[in-house]
Amino acid sequence: MGEALETRVSQLLDGRAVVMVGMMGAGKSSVGRRLALRLGLPFVDADSEIEQAANATINEIFDRHGEAYFRDGERRVIRRLLDGAPKVLATGGGAFMQPETRAAIKQNAISIWLKADRELILSRVKRRSNRPLLKADPESVIDRLIAERHPTYAEADIHVQSRDVAHDVVIDDILTALADYLGREVAERAPAE
Repeated sequence: MGEALETRVSQLLDGRAVVMVGMMGAGKSSVGRRLALRLGLPFVDADSEIEQAANATINEIFDRHGEAYFRDGERRVIRRLLDGAPKVLATGGGAFMQPETRAAIKQNAISIWLKADRELILSRVKRRSNRPLLKADPESVIDRLIAERHPTYAEADIHVQSRDVAHDVVIDDILTALADYLGREVAERAPAE
């Protein structure tokens, strides 16, 4: 791919953020961090920002206050992060499900659904114990979340398949998709001659 594609995408973003959405384990943070590096933009992980603001881990927030409280804080943090400064922002799996958060992302950023299949998600999330929604039966929870969330994730501006390959392969896919999407956006805004 090369420098030219990154430069073109950076210019076409015109100061907007790129927001990574999708299921837990899809690779939003690890791919987002590397995408930000390639674009020369800051990377922000919404979950880390929430933990910092609450001075507690996400598990602790869920345990002490419940999911509704967490989602409210998540919504406020993401709105604050969509401050008009260009960046790559990784969101938690449930963030895009909130209508207000989705609207804020639509208005202020380009959303990318990093779509991972069930087996990839399961293989990744089973390695970590910091997933409050997966405390009971991970397989059935993942199946339920996929059924509930995929139709909403499909509202993202761009869809890119996450897979078990080198991150740069997925990032090249994202950069190509961003260049295509942003190029069409510019063409649609151009006055007809």
